[in-house]
Amino acid sequence: MDDLKILQAIAEPTRLAIVRQLASDGAVCACDFTDCCDVSQPTVSHHLKVLREAGVVSGERRGTWIYYRLEPKAASRIAALGHLLSAGAQREPKRVSTKPALARA
Repeated sequence: MDDLKILQAIAEPTRLAIVRQLASDGAVCACDFTDCCDVSQPTVSHHLKVLREAGVVSGERRGTWIYYRLEPKAASRIAALGHLLSAGAQREPKRVSTKPALARA
């Protein structure tokens, strides 16, 4: 799983809104993203394609509709990155040595 691809994919506000909706609702029909994101269907399709190519979401055809869901591996990786960043933010800063550098001869 490529962290950079995942982060680039979810860094765009519309794609992040799609991921948030999927995280809260589970499987969502592609047609329902136009309401949450306030964008046209072609724009939603473009954003879903970017998320699919990054491995963040997958789609399943049900009749004439495609339902999308978060990929468990991508969701786990995003959660792990969040945990890593959160843990790092809680650590005490490293102390910088105050010893003077040795004089050169």
